[in-house]
Amino acid sequence: MANESEMKLYLLPEDCMVQILSFTSPHDACQLSLISTMVRDAAVSDLLWEKFLPSDYREIIERLVLPIVFASKKELFLKFLSPLLIDGGSKSFSIDRATSKKCYMLSARELSITWSTNPLYWCWKPLLHSSSLCNSNRFPEGVELIMVCWLEIKGKINTRMLSPRTTYGAYLIVNLAGRAFGLDSLPSEVSVNVDNHESKGIVYLRRNYANNRKQELEMVLMRHRVETLRSRVDTGGQERSLCEREDGWLEIELGEFYCDGVNDKEVTMCLKEVKGEHLKGGLIVEGIELRPK
Repeated sequence: MANESEMKLYLLPEDCMVQILSFTSPHDACQLSLISTMVRDAAVSDLLWEKFLPSDYREIIERLVLPIVFASKKELFLKFLSPLLIDGGSKSFSIDRATSKKCYMLSARELSITWSTNPLYWCWKPLLHSSSLCNSNRFPEGVELIMVCWLEIKGKINTRMLSPRTTYGAYLIVNLAGRAFGLDSLPSEVSVNVDNHESKGIVYLRRNYANNRKQELEMVLMRHRVETLRSRVDTGGQERSLCEREDGWLEIELGEFYCDGVNDKEVTMCLKEVKGEHLKGGLIVEGIELRPK
């Protein structure tokens, strides 16, 4: 029976086997290649891996800051698993390892940050990345908040750049300088808007330490003022927190949205704290990342 099954599998044309494998995932295709020589040949063919690549992969290659060399479509797919700088270094592109969907990150230079061009309020500086992940495909600079009373960071992207029929999350990638102050006196409002859909919430810009003595002292000294100011904040939506990433940075989920792939729509992502009118500083911004949920 086993030999009969192998014979039937062997009789399938390679393009038919490619079609079958295309309904699996890249990981599954690699695993199935161990079944037989015929399946292995189909599993490494350019015809199969072109189906796993984004439909606009040729355009993405043309937008790369640094050229890449690849001998096969599978090798190209594997290179896309790591972020690559595109559009003059203002964005990065990658493929999500689990879903094969497109991911983008907008650099701080690509964002609209109130007063970021004024050196009295914001300072553009080289970014120090985790040594294990530091490479030429990370953004070379970010921006650090010196001191403002009005904090507003916005990013925009068109859904035509993203994978169709996919729910995306938008994440602001930040860090907190040792001198950070005033960022968690009030919650910042976060939101994602697409067409008539809005996803929103609030977040306190603080590391989630169990015993933050500095925070406790500030609350004692400013309790009445803080309670008064918090009444102004729209607390609708989910309360979010800063999550630590593997690269040592922190991320804040701004919201989520669905990309249907049918109509081009502009996605607007935002973090703001504009109601407290108190001074704040020490926030370091790398960019906004969009990836499948």
